[in-house]
Order: sequence, then C-alpha cells, then structure tokens
Amino acid sequence: MPASTRRAFLTGVAAAVLPLPAGATSPMKPRTIEARAGKAVIGTGGETDILGFDGATPGPVLQYWQGQELTAQLVNKLDLPVSIHWHGMRGENAMDGVAPLTQSAVAPGATFDYRRPLPEPGLFCYRPSVYGKTPELMGRGLKGLLVVNEHEPLPADHDLLVVLDDWRLDAKGKMEGSFDDPQEAQGAGRIGPLLAVNGKAAPATLEFAANARVRLRLANLANARIMILTFDGVQPFVVAIDSQPCEAFEPVRRSIPVAPGARFELVFDMPAKEGDKARVIMRGANNAETELLVATSKGAKAERRGLIYALPQNPALPPEIKLNNSRKVDLVIDVGPGGWTINGAATKAYEGPPLFHVKRGTPVTLGYVNKSKVPLAMHVHGHAMRLLHDLDDGWEPYWRNGVIIPAGKTKHVAFVADAPGKWAIHDDILEHEAAGLATWFAVD
Repeated sequence: MPASTRRAFLTGVAAAVLPLPAGATSPMKPRTIEARAGKAVIGTGGETDILGFDGATPGPVLQYWQGQELTAQLVNKLDLPVSIHWHGMRGENAMDGVAPLTQSAVAPGATFDYRRPLPEPGLFCYRPSVYGKTPELMGRGLKGLLVVNEHEPLPADHDLLVVLDDWRLDAKGKMEGSFDDPQEAQGAGRIGPLLAVNGKAAPATLEFAANARVRLRLANLANARIMILTFDGVQPFVVAIDSQPCEAFEPVRRSIPVAPGARFELVFDMPAKEGDKARVIMRGANNAETELLVATSKGAKAERRGLIYALPQNPALPPEIKLNNSRKVDLVIDVGPGGWTINGAATKAYEGPPLFHVKRGTPVTLGYVNKSKVPLAMHVHGHAMRLLHDLDDGWEPYWRNGVIIPAGKTKHVAFVADAPGKWAIHDDILEHEAAGLATWFAVD
C-alpha cells in the first residue's frame, strides 16, 4: 500500500458537484426510499431487469452536511426482505441495518424508519444487509452513495462521484447465472465481465478545463471484485480512505487496491495541454488494462497549481491505540467442502454467539489468518481501524473500515471499541459472507 508524501495546498476555488445519473436529494428533508424493481440499460444489449433504490442503480445520491440528521423511511416494494446498512458509518448500532443482528429484515410490503445523526463527514454507501440474501439484492443493483459534506469543502474545480460495479449479462442484457453458486461462494465470489461506472458500461468519458483540479470520490460496490486501479496521465493524491480523512499522500505506482465496499477520495490536476487525457485504469490478469474513466483536457493552461490541500483529521478518533492493553482476538479463516470456518468451526453468523465481548473503550487487535486460496476483504462494522505493519507494532497513517488479506497471508488491525451494541465482522466479498464468513462482537 502507498508510501506517503505529505503535501498541503491553499486556494479559494469553490467546488461543483457532478451527481450520479439518478440525481441528488435534498440534504434537509426527511425522505422515503423505495426498494423496488426497475429497468436499466447498462451495456450494449437490451434493458436489464434490476432491483434499485427508487428503481435505479445506483440509487439517488443522498447528500447531507456534517451535523445534520439522516431521517429516512425504507419502503419495501420487492418480493425479497431488505434493510439499509449505512456502510462505513461509525456508531448508532440500532440503525446499522444488519438483519438479523441489529434489526429484523423488512418484509415485502413493510417499512422501517432510520434516523441517525451525521457528526462525521465522508463518502459512505447505503445498501442492504440481509444475511443470505445480500448477494442477490446487491448483485441486481440495490446500492447507492451517501455523501456527508464537510463544513469547509475541499478546494477543487470539480467534485466527481463515481460508483464502480460489474455485471454478468447476456447479449440481450439479461442477468446470467445464479446468486447462490457454491463454487463462487468458496472461490473468488460472483464476478461479472462487464465493468460499469455510475450504472453504465465503462469507460465513462468527461472533459475538464486544462489544469482543472478534480476531487474524485469513488466507491467499489461490486459483489466480489477487488479492483487494482491505476492513474495514468496525472499524479493523484489520496486525501481520504473509507470515509476518514488522511494526510495527502501519493500512492505507490499511482495505484490503489479497492476492495468491495471500499471508498477512496483523491485529488489530481488535469493535464495542462489541450487533448491530453487523465485515465483511471483497472489492471487485471496478465496486466490487462480496462479503462474505467477517461477525462480529456480542454484548452491549454500552463499555470502551475498549488500543492494538494488535506482534509482535517477526525478529532473523534484517537491519536494512538494502546496495543499493549488491547484485547487480542485471532480469526483463523479457511474454507472446505462444508463451507467457511472461523477458528476451525462453521459459524452461525449473526444468529450465533458473539466472537468476543468487551467493555466500551477497550482497544481491540484482530488478527486475520487467511488459510484459504482466495483473497478476503474483512470488514468491521461501526468502527474505524488501523492496519498494523506486518513486522512491528506500528500502523499505517490512515484509518480503514476493511482490509484485504491475500490468500495464505495474515493481517492485523486495531481499533477502539467505542460504540456499544452488536457489531458485525464479515467478508465484504458478499458470496463469502452469505456462505458463513460472518460473525459479530458485543460492546457493553
């Protein structure tokens, strides 16, 4: 992961938001969110039958200002149970939306009211979390972005919101394959060959003025695909990961690994020469490249921009975690003919006993020991974590909600259990979670 080159930048340019195709909602009013069937033209084939929030995929962008309150009623117009999990948000256990752990699933025809304060800015997702059903619900399109804007917006000329996804469609746009394939559940998960940006087949193409400063907020909302993204033609600076600001740094080789559910915010300046391009590329097997985003410079502007400005750090997170006093818990993860196991036993997921109990304020160190032959993307709900260095007790200079554990490797994370309630730990590769790679812990 990235080596850090810290920079700071001052300018007075106001940011302009480029919303997703579904549009943005009012940040002030309570609203109704309907989970319902819809149709979308994603690739070059015909219409695809989808499930979407308000009938679209991605659903409408929910935009708020830091300090406001989210008030929303979920109306289930599907024939499947649903919920809304506010992915990446800390605290507020009763509103976390994990069925059956923190609430019952919302039955067809029923409603559920969500209400939670928004004390921290950042880029979040909203999506269902219904054990055993999440892969199908999300794989058919039920997902969206939630933006909580900081009081002093990051100076930029453009604020670009991007949802990355993949689909498995036939030549006529119809969904292919099942959502409960045991081989996929024990392998890499459901991965579709059609890459999409904001609900349309990649690449997305844009034009910006030469030297324009772009704030790119992107989320990987695919079921299972871990995306290695590379920036070509520009120098990006990471300013936030998984909703938490960090000191601006240049990613190694201009590349970032983006697991399902992960969010990155980056800033870059467009090329100064007319017609030059800034590209975001996904690298695959044998170093094959797929263009996801292509932005072309308009005009020519030779003036040099200032240094990159960093967002303020979250004062609610501790400057250090006392690792010597932490509750240390290992999760030895493997998969066999009977499915996924944690510490040698099949789990009962969210209906089973907790993996551990701690008092509020206890530091926790989790060791993820991946004995399987596929990478994992382990996610802890309601908390922000530090990824610990492999060879010592230091940690990376940013906070995460999840961490990628390569096949056959071990990774350690640490966090302070500062929010009471029942909190999920699971693989964000959704087919793994549905097949048993899920557990939970309790904070009293």
